[in-house]
Amino acid sequence: MADLRKGYTFKIALTFLSALLIGPRGYGDGESGDEARALSVSEAITAAYANNKDIQIQEKEIRAARANILGAVSNFLPKLNLNGNYTYNDAVLGIPSDLLQSSKKDLGVFTGYKNDHKLGLSASESAFNGGADIANLKQSQVNLKVQEETLRARKLEVEFEAKRLYYGLLLAHETERIAEDLVDQAHAHYEDVKDKFDQGTSSRFDLLQSAVYLSLQIPELVKARKSIELIMAELNKVLGMPIYGAVQLRGHLVFSPVPIREGEFLKEAYLERPEMIVKSLGIDIQKWSIEMARAGRRPQVSADLDFYYRADRVGDMFNSMHSNWFTGVTVSIPVFDGFSTKAKVDEAKARYAQAGLEKENVADQTAVDIRRACLDLKQAEAIIISQGDSVTQAEEALRISEIRYDNGVGTNLDVLDSIVSLSQVEKNLASGIYDYIMAKAYLYKSMGKSVITEE
Repeated sequence: MADLRKGYTFKIALTFLSALLIGPRGYGDGESGDEARALSVSEAITAAYANNKDIQIQEKEIRAARANILGAVSNFLPKLNLNGNYTYNDAVLGIPSDLLQSSKKDLGVFTGYKNDHKLGLSASESAFNGGADIANLKQSQVNLKVQEETLRARKLEVEFEAKRLYYGLLLAHETERIAEDLVDQAHAHYEDVKDKFDQGTSSRFDLLQSAVYLSLQIPELVKARKSIELIMAELNKVLGMPIYGAVQLRGHLVFSPVPIREGEFLKEAYLERPEMIVKSLGIDIQKWSIEMARAGRRPQVSADLDFYYRADRVGDMFNSMHSNWFTGVTVSIPVFDGFSTKAKVDEAKARYAQAGLEKENVADQTAVDIRRACLDLKQAEAIIISQGDSVTQAEEALRISEIRYDNGVGTNLDVLDSIVSLSQVEKNLASGIYDYIMAKAYLYKSMGKSVITEE
């Protein structure tokens, strides 16, 4: 009998020791044992903003959109070019000498030279192109707003992900604490039962039952510590920190209730959610696409001005005899383009109607998201309320069961059940608080609201 007890004691102690050696920072190759960096949730979100590649990519899109606006503005400005060329002509038109003497200009300016040198300035201006330039400028301005709202949407997604991992790590630490308490309580109870067995006041069945129960709790502790390391690695990735770096969190899992006003939440989401704004702006973009397509059936007006010097020798170019200029206005009125403009207008109108449907679809999804967030808040709050008082009750039940067992009134199973009940209630409470925090974060994201100071 003594050998049996020693065997069980040795196995349990060995298993328990191996779990403790793994420790909350024992995974990896030891690098995570470095000095931890303390972070609040706002600092974590700020770091995620700075290092997220999707945000950086979208910031470049905004720069490109601003450049597109400048390109659209350039269509309203005149174009000025400096032109120069040299041509060798085998034969040129001969000019009678009397014409050469009576002309104010060297007639070669008009007919050319064998060695033909030409240098001049040309200016062109599109006075009216059917409104296409105006539509293009308006589209570029709206597209900049689209890219800015898309950046805000990216930041909200990154903020939500940072919160998920930050509070997930807090939950993992709390789960580890609960698992450690469970192992400690099971181990203490096992020692108590072993002492009673040595004194002959407890049965062998109780001893074996307590030993097996203790061994069953150790894997949960190991899993809890593994979860901490894994979530910490994921959080480090989001924050742009070394994967094996240790993170110390300054936040806590705190239940901070918010009044649920679903109608107001939905109204704010319709006005502020980036996805809604992007779809509304998309309708404006397609409206200007229709105007751009219609420009194909409107008149086109442009003006040109050229001034140049032309001579057979470079050194003799820059004088009044070798200069010339001309200007003109061109008007083009479309008569028939093979229905090309009609096809473009019809396509633009279809895209416009499609943009309206896409906005309605996002509005419906927004309503679903707000509804889901409110239901999640109510569910999590109900769990928190139901489990809050139960922790004290479970602790009292465990104390009573231990007293009853010590006095020979209760059973060993009563104590084990009480230990399990206490740990389960604590897990439910911690999970409920985490679910409430994430439901609130999801609500803010769905509303287009950034809250990075929440601790």
